[in-house]
Amino acid sequence: MERVAVYVHADDPISQSGVVSQLRTRPELRVLDPEEQDRAAVLLVVADTVDERTVALLRRLRRTTASPLVLVVSRVDDTGLATAVECGVVGLERRREATPANLARAIASAARGEGSMPADLLGRLLEQMGRLQRQVLDPRGISFSGLHSREIEVLRLVAEGYGTREIAQHLAYSERTVKNVLHDITSRLQLRNRSHAVAYAIREGLI
Repeated sequence: MERVAVYVHADDPISQSGVVSQLRTRPELRVLDPEEQDRAAVLLVVADTVDERTVALLRRLRRTTASPLVLVVSRVDDTGLATAVECGVVGLERRREATPANLARAIASAARGEGSMPADLLGRLLEQMGRLQRQVLDPRGISFSGLHSREIEVLRLVAEGYGTREIAQHLAYSERTVKNVLHDITSRLQLRNRSHAVAYAIREGLI
């Protein structure tokens, strides 16, 4: 079995040594020393809460590494939960539930590109996302993908085989408007062309 290389960042030396000692008991993990941290497949951050110091660390790690982040905290409110996800956290555990087995599962999930968090926190996060969509994005015609409703409609028609002129007629736009919409989509999302944009929309479940 190939072991997952993990490096631990903690906000105090006692937490650092305690978590490292626990993780070293797991045969599926390889806990890295400080000089090896750039080899980590997963980064584990241990903190009391999602405060300014923790957020600064998470953002720095997200900028400087492609390794997924797992966060262990004593407490987290709704704002901290959303901020952690915004900072790139894919796995979250409460300290009181952070047994070696639970941490190993969260780390393994992150290494596979999967997310993990307690069910009640996931429910709170989904509720926040729904509230954001209803109260902020929907009134502006924007989806979580960052695409406006008219952009999604244009991509749907492109996917159905319509040309620029046909799309313009169907939506009562000018051809220039349709071209501008497609150009905005491909530029903003760094897509190569309209076919790539359609593939993106299908992959994201937008059309």
